Amino acid sequence: MTTRILHFVMIALVTACSSSEPTLRYAVPTVDAGARIGVSVSTVEVRAITLPSYASDEEIFTETAEGALVSNPDLLWADEPSRAMSLNLSRTLSEITRARVAGEPWPFEERPNAQIDVRVEEMVAGNTGEFRLSGQYFVTSPSGEGRENSHRFEITTPYSTEGGAQSIALARATAVRDLAREIANEGL
Repeated sequence: MTTRILHFVMIALVTACSSSEPTLRYAVPTVDAGARIGVSVSTVEVRAITLPSYASDEEIFTETAEGALVSNPDLLWADEPSRAMSLNLSRTLSEITRARVAGEPWPFEERPNAQIDVRVEEMVAGNTGEFRLSGQYFVTSPSGEGRENSHRFEITTPYSTEGGAQSIALARATAVRDLAREIANEGL
């Protein structure tokens, strides 16, 4: 009986000490994709975007004045960042081109004309109100019939430092949209 009472007391203490504030999750909004861009392929597979370890975490990281990256465990992305960004890139490419676009694994029987592999080196909400997204993307031809190339990208999108995580989420959506437009213009 004493063990059982001790167990209930421990549960009550843990519950009393835990934070009553809810953990907030932020979804990335959909932004206007913009005007259509003509591309030379009819089908495109978007591979899972690779991110630096801090950016692949569900916690939202920001940069301090000293350049350190910090996160708040109570401010989280609503979806796993690599998955969400890959889906966002696929959707935007589908909207701005006439190509049939899908993420990996490729769901259709016929192989895609092009594959896009994005490798992000930096994805951070800077301390000066600029969201920075940089890295490299590769366009390959699984069939061997299309052109293959690679390009570096550096995208900055303004955000309101007073707007909090909501503003950062909008900046991330805008940066991925800008990356999709760059890939369509230069890579496809």
